[in-house]
Amino acid sequence: QAGEFYGRLMPLLDFLIPSALMMAAALLLSISIFLPYWSFTMHAPQYPKGLRVDVFVTHLSGDVDETDALNHYLGMPPLNEGGQLERSISAIAIASMGLLLVGSVFIHNRWAAFLAVPAVAYPLIFLADLYLILYRYGHSIDPNSALGGAIEPFTPPLFGVGTIGQFGTLAEAQPGLFLAFGSSLIILVGLYFHRAA
Repeated sequence: QAGEFYGRLMPLLDFLIPSALMMAAALLLSISIFLPYWSFTMHAPQYPKGLRVDVFVTHLSGDVDETDALNHYLGMPPLNEGGQLERSISAIAIASMGLLLVGSVFIHNRWAAFLAVPAVAYPLIFLADLYLILYRYGHSIDPNSALGGAIEPFTPPLFGVGTIGQFGTLAEAQPGLFLAFGSSLIILVGLYFHRAA
Protein backbone atom coordinates (compact mmCIF):
# COMPACT_ATOMS: atom_id res chain seq x y z
CA GLN A 1 0.00 0.00 0.00
CA ALA A 2 2.87 2.35 0.77
CA GLY A 3 4.26 1.84 -2.71
CA GLU A 4 0.88 2.60 -4.24
CA PHE A 5 0.53 5.73 -2.09
CA TYR A 6 3.93 7.07 -3.17
CA GLY A 7 3.14 6.15 -6.74
CA ARG A 8 0.13 8.44 -6.61
CA LEU A 9 1.87 11.14 -4.58
CA MET A 10 4.92 11.64 -6.82
CA PRO A 11 3.03 12.77 -9.96
CA LEU A 12 1.07 15.18 -7.77
CA LEU A 13 4.28 16.62 -6.31
CA ASP A 14 5.69 16.97 -9.81
CA PHE A 15 3.05 19.62 -10.46
CA LEU A 16 2.76 21.05 -6.96
CA ILE A 17 6.44 22.04 -6.75
CA PRO A 18 6.50 24.30 -9.85
CA SER A 19 3.08 25.68 -8.94
CA ALA A 20 4.25 26.60 -5.44
CA LEU A 21 7.40 28.21 -6.85
CA MET A 22 5.43 30.31 -9.35
CA MET A 23 3.05 31.44 -6.60
CA ALA A 24 6.00 32.38 -4.38
CA ALA A 25 7.60 34.33 -7.24
CA ALA A 26 4.34 36.21 -7.85
CA LEU A 27 4.13 37.06 -4.15
CA LEU A 28 7.70 38.41 -4.04
CA LEU A 29 7.09 40.50 -7.14
CA SER A 30 3.91 41.95 -5.63
CA ILE A 31 5.63 42.81 -2.34
CA SER A 32 8.42 44.59 -4.23
CA ILE A 33 5.95 47.31 -5.30
CA PHE A 34 5.93 48.63 -1.74
CA LEU A 35 9.71 48.69 -1.23
CA PRO A 36 12.45 50.93 -2.64
CA TYR A 37 14.33 49.48 -5.60
CA TRP A 38 17.30 51.84 -5.72
CA SER A 39 18.82 54.71 -3.77
CA PHE A 40 21.17 57.55 -4.61
CA THR A 41 23.06 59.47 -1.93
CA MET A 42 25.11 62.64 -2.45
CA HIS A 43 27.76 63.75 0.04
CA ALA A 44 29.31 67.20 0.31
CA PRO A 45 30.75 69.38 3.11
CA GLN A 46 27.51 71.38 3.36
CA TYR A 47 25.53 68.14 3.70
CA PRO A 48 27.43 66.06 6.27
CA LYS A 49 24.60 63.53 6.51
CA GLY A 50 24.23 63.42 2.74
CA LEU A 51 21.17 63.82 0.56
CA ARG A 52 19.41 60.54 -0.16
CA VAL A 53 16.69 59.76 -2.68
CA ASP A 54 14.93 56.39 -2.61
CA VAL A 55 13.39 55.18 -5.87
CA PHE A 56 10.24 53.09 -5.65
CA VAL A 57 8.51 51.83 -8.79
CA THR A 58 5.62 54.22 -8.07
CA HIS A 59 7.28 57.27 -6.52
CA LEU A 60 10.42 58.91 -5.13
CA SER A 61 11.03 59.61 -1.45
CA GLY A 62 13.70 61.17 0.74
CA ASP A 63 15.55 64.42 0.10
CA VAL A 64 13.90 65.02 -3.28
CA ASP A 65 13.26 68.76 -2.80
CA GLU A 66 16.81 69.48 -1.57
CA THR A 67 18.28 67.52 -4.47
CA ASP A 68 16.05 69.38 -6.91
CA ALA A 69 17.28 72.68 -5.44
CA LEU A 70 20.89 71.67 -6.18
CA ASN A 71 19.98 70.39 -9.63
CA HIS A 72 18.32 73.73 -10.36
CA TYR A 73 21.71 75.44 -10.26
CA LEU A 74 22.84 73.02 -12.97
CA GLY A 75 19.74 73.68 -15.03
CA MET A 76 18.61 70.07 -14.63
CA PRO A 77 14.90 69.15 -14.51
CA PRO A 78 13.23 68.11 -11.23
CA LEU A 79 13.71 64.45 -10.33
CA ASN A 80 10.02 63.66 -10.52
CA GLU A 81 10.01 64.54 -14.22
CA GLY A 82 12.09 61.45 -14.97
CA GLY A 83 10.30 58.15 -15.44
CA GLN A 84 6.78 59.59 -15.13
CA LEU A 85 5.30 57.11 -17.61
CA GLU A 86 7.06 54.19 -15.94
CA ARG A 87 5.83 55.17 -12.49
CA SER A 88 2.27 55.68 -13.73
CA ILE A 89 1.98 52.13 -15.09
CA SER A 90 4.40 50.21 -12.86
CA ALA A 91 1.95 48.94 -10.24
CA ILE A 92 -0.47 47.68 -12.90
CA ALA A 93 2.36 46.17 -14.95
CA ILE A 94 3.86 44.32 -11.97
CA ALA A 95 0.43 43.11 -10.84
CA SER A 96 -0.21 41.86 -14.38
CA MET A 97 3.09 39.96 -14.38
CA GLY A 98 2.11 38.40 -11.07
CA LEU A 99 -1.24 37.32 -12.52
CA LEU A 100 0.52 35.81 -15.53
CA LEU A 101 2.69 33.81 -13.14
CA VAL A 102 -0.37 32.60 -11.27
CA GLY A 103 -1.96 31.74 -14.62
CA SER A 104 1.10 29.70 -15.59
CA VAL A 105 0.35 27.43 -12.62
CA PHE A 106 -2.71 26.13 -14.47
CA ILE A 107 -0.95 25.61 -17.80
CA HIS A 108 0.84 22.33 -18.16
CA ASN A 109 2.66 22.94 -21.43
CA ARG A 110 5.36 25.18 -22.92
CA TRP A 111 3.09 28.23 -22.78
CA ALA A 112 3.85 28.47 -19.06
CA ALA A 113 7.38 29.60 -19.90
CA PHE A 114 6.00 32.19 -22.33
CA LEU A 115 3.78 33.67 -19.61
CA ALA A 116 6.75 33.86 -17.24
CA VAL A 117 9.10 35.71 -19.62
CA PRO A 118 8.00 39.27 -18.66
CA ALA A 119 8.56 38.63 -14.95
CA VAL A 120 11.95 37.01 -15.56
CA ALA A 121 13.13 39.94 -17.70
CA TYR A 122 11.56 42.67 -15.55
CA PRO A 123 14.49 43.43 -13.16
CA LEU A 124 16.90 43.86 -16.09
CA ILE A 125 14.39 46.06 -17.92
CA PHE A 126 14.05 48.19 -14.77
CA LEU A 127 17.82 48.68 -14.57
CA ALA A 128 18.13 49.46 -18.28
CA ASP A 129 15.38 52.07 -18.03
CA LEU A 130 16.92 53.55 -14.89
CA TYR A 131 20.27 53.85 -16.67
CA LEU A 132 18.63 55.72 -19.56
CA ILE A 133 16.93 58.10 -17.12
CA LEU A 134 20.25 58.76 -15.34
CA TYR A 135 21.96 59.34 -18.68
CA ARG A 136 19.32 61.86 -19.75
CA TYR A 137 19.62 63.73 -16.47
CA GLY A 138 23.39 63.90 -16.60
CA HIS A 139 23.27 65.14 -20.17
CA SER A 140 20.52 67.75 -19.65
CA ILE A 141 22.77 70.36 -18.04
CA ASP A 142 21.87 73.89 -19.09
CA PRO A 143 25.17 75.66 -19.89
CA ASN A 144 23.49 79.01 -19.14
CA SER A 145 22.52 78.04 -15.60
CA ALA A 146 24.43 79.19 -12.52
CA LEU A 147 26.78 76.20 -12.43
CA GLY A 148 26.07 74.66 -15.80
CA GLY A 149 29.36 75.75 -17.31
CA ALA A 150 31.41 74.27 -14.48
CA ILE A 151 30.36 70.62 -14.93
CA GLU A 152 30.71 68.46 -18.00
CA PRO A 153 27.83 66.17 -19.00
CA PHE A 154 27.94 62.96 -16.97
CA THR A 155 26.10 59.72 -16.29
CA PRO A 156 25.54 59.03 -12.57
CA PRO A 157 26.65 55.50 -11.61
CA LEU A 158 23.99 52.82 -11.61
CA PHE A 159 25.76 51.18 -8.66
CA GLY A 160 28.70 52.11 -6.49
CA VAL A 161 30.67 55.26 -5.78
CA GLY A 162 30.98 58.20 -8.15
CA THR A 163 31.77 61.91 -8.28
CA ILE A 164 29.67 64.75 -9.63
CA GLY A 165 31.46 68.09 -9.30
CA GLN A 166 32.23 68.53 -5.61
CA PHE A 167 29.78 65.82 -4.59
CA GLY A 168 30.60 62.23 -3.81
CA THR A 169 27.81 59.84 -4.75
CA LEU A 170 26.74 56.36 -3.73
CA ALA A 171 24.18 54.36 -5.70
CA GLU A 172 22.81 51.16 -4.16
CA ALA A 173 20.28 48.44 -4.89
CA GLN A 174 17.46 48.26 -2.35
CA PRO A 175 15.12 45.48 -1.10
CA GLY A 176 12.55 45.85 -3.88
CA LEU A 177 15.15 45.13 -6.56
CA PHE A 178 16.48 42.14 -4.61
CA LEU A 179 12.95 40.74 -4.38
CA ALA A 180 12.44 41.24 -8.13
CA PHE A 181 15.68 39.40 -8.92
CA GLY A 182 14.78 36.72 -6.36
CA SER A 183 11.43 36.32 -8.08
CA SER A 184 13.18 35.86 -11.44
CA LEU A 185 15.45 33.20 -9.98
CA ILE A 186 12.54 31.34 -8.41
CA ILE A 187 10.68 31.46 -11.73
CA LEU A 188 13.64 29.89 -13.55
CA VAL A 189 13.78 27.10 -10.96
CA GLY A 190 10.02 26.69 -11.24
CA LEU A 191 10.25 26.42 -15.02
CA TYR A 192 12.90 23.73 -14.65
CA PHE A 193 10.58 21.65 -12.46
CA HIS A 194 7.64 22.48 -14.72
CA ARG A 195 9.50 21.13 -17.75
CA ALA A 196 10.55 18.05 -15.79
CA ALA A 197 6.92 17.44 -14.81
